[in-house]
Amino acid sequence: MDKSMVPSKVKEIKQSFRQMMDGSIAQSMRDKGLNYHLNWGATLPRLQEMAKEIGQDYDLSIALWKENVRECKILATLLMPAEQILPEVVDIWMEQVPSQEIAEQLAFNLWQYLPYAPEKAYQWIASDKEYDQLCGFHVLSRLFMNHQEPNERGINEYLDQMVAALQGPFPSVRKAAMQSVLRFAELGLVYERMSKSVLKSINLDIF
Repeated sequence: MDKSMVPSKVKEIKQSFRQMMDGSIAQSMRDKGLNYHLNWGATLPRLQEMAKEIGQDYDLSIALWKENVRECKILATLLMPAEQILPEVVDIWMEQVPSQEIAEQLAFNLWQYLPYAPEKAYQWIASDKEYDQLCGFHVLSRLFMNHQEPNERGINEYLDQMVAALQGPFPSVRKAAMQSVLRFAELGLVYERMSKSVLKSINLDIF
């Protein structure tokens, strides 16, 4: 899309959210403490459908991310071409994540497809920030599901951070770390044994 058309496209998209408005979803999110400047309560399938109709677009995605509107941010994660976003822009977006929902949408819709996804994921799981860790473990889960095996250094780093996360303060991260270790164990017998052994060290037996 021509850059000059982006502002009018953003306006048109924001107006279209009014038709999708679901007050009960929006209220339920507010009750859970998810406070966006604007939240129309549009469902994810509807936003995914909308993203397909629009097609991937770097400039539009950047513009939508800047809006403090739940639907704009989710749409931005769906429209951004993973091969075009630079690591510096990824870092800026991560600093601006407003909620667990947006962190998860980023991980599933965009971060797992980055050409440098493993590098970022290991960086994030070593962070002390909740949403960084959350994205890191979600991305690693997806990479393990796609049979991407870490190297020896990656394995040691992952197991250390996973154990720390399971004993850490964030319930969302504990859940994501637990999901990731189940995926890690599925990489093969050696990985399963490593997982069991490490979890046993903190008195967890989930296999």
